[in-house]
Amino acid sequence: MFLKRIYYGILFFVLLIYEIVKSTIDTSKRSITGDIDPCVVDIKTVLKRPVSQTILANTITLTPGTLTIDIDSENSILKVAIISPRSNKDVIPLEGYISKMLE
Repeated sequence: MFLKRIYYGILFFVLLIYEIVKSTIDTSKRSITGDIDPCVVDIKTVLKRPVSQTILANTITLTPGTLTIDIDSENSILKVAIISPRSNKDVIPLEGYISKMLE
């Protein structure tokens, strides 16, 4: 069980770096072309533990073009500002890895 959590932790870190690079390129392109339509969305998460929700919120904020504004731990909802509308799964692609690592 412990080794499984370590495995998902390492995989999470590698994928986080990939998502940051991918988002940096996307945000740069949008900034140059002016394709920016900022909005604030509420994202329901499957994570129940406050530490898991906080790590998810921090990964969202680390990714360029997104910013976590508020965490409602009781209802498992994150309020996120994004540079352009996209699906919730595109905003939180690492939620499953955090769940397997910490839940």
